[in-house]
Amino acid sequence: MKKIMKHGGDLLTYKDKFHGELIDYSSNINPLGTPPNLEAKIMENFSTVTSYPDIKYRELKKSVGKYLGCEISNVVVGNGAMEIIDLFNLISKRVLTLSPAFSEYSFRAKIHNKEYLELKYKEDFTIDMEELEANIRKDDLIILGNPNNPTGMRIPKDELIGIYELVKMREAYLVLDEAFFEFVPEDYDSIEIFREYGYENIGIIRAATKFFGMPGIRLGYGCVSKEMVEILDEKAVTWSVNCFADIAGRYIFDEKEYIEKSKAYIACEREFMLKQLKDIDGLYIYNTLTNYILIKLKNRDEEEVFEEFLKYGFVIRKCSSFKVLGDNHIRIAIKDRENNMKILDAFKQIKF
Repeated sequence: MKKIMKHGGDLLTYKDKFHGELIDYSSNINPLGTPPNLEAKIMENFSTVTSYPDIKYRELKKSVGKYLGCEISNVVVGNGAMEIIDLFNLISKRVLTLSPAFSEYSFRAKIHNKEYLELKYKEDFTIDMEELEANIRKDDLIILGNPNNPTGMRIPKDELIGIYELVKMREAYLVLDEAFFEFVPEDYDSIEIFREYGYENIGIIRAATKFFGMPGIRLGYGCVSKEMVEILDEKAVTWSVNCFADIAGRYIFDEKEYIEKSKAYIACEREFMLKQLKDIDGLYIYNTLTNYILIKLKNRDEEEVFEEFLKYGFVIRKCSSFKVLGDNHIRIAIKDRENNMKILDAFKQIKF
């Protein structure tokens, strides 16, 4: 029976398939690891485990607001970005997304018994604006990955503004999931664009998980209107952000050297990986602006290719769980040069 891979990072399921340490190319985490001294910061403040975190997360929100460039009164925090997005699902009437996209958007809508509409991106993974306009109605929650997972594509600035104007006119609400924001080449910042609107009808959600290399410390954060902060706070679980995430969030955003080094490193490795992969027959390599690459298998099935990569010690991401992609797509992370060279060697050995 074929196993559907709902999420990446599940190495334990495949630990007996390879005699040695598996290398995880199914999840997309900063290959440089966590910011320096994060462990020391946590240990310095380890005694905080004996107390509840500040129920209003004032210092954490101050740190997030400074990093994002928005007022503290606009900041929302949560146990990962998905908890915040889940709260939007909870308070919505109908959820609208575009496919392919992160499966949790639709899954959480179904969990909350919300009406759900799934449109499709065009074949080049751009948004069909006419179809979107034809389907948005009052009180809809529209969730868009920016950049999107698994495609790695970002919404062009002018198009994003057009979507926002449409959403606002229809009295709907737009959530931008920008969990991979820092990996993208700098062109625009959604938080700056919508500051003048007071973030009315829009929530911009980001996370420490990917870029800051700490998926085990669940910390999501974002910028919304002051009114929406109050609405979400009423529905949120009390103390959902634990003390370690609170400590990390007060420290990591000041690590400017780490942030710039990480951006430059990923940009270099992304260019390297795209160039190398495009020379391999049997593959269609989609362009990406992030730290992962979506690949179409022209002649092979994802399951067969997945098993072959396991023989070389790599866990890649099967993409059939992303609706509309079918069983002929895989996704790989972009890691450090040493491991990237290793997986490229495996790509060259496998017949596609």
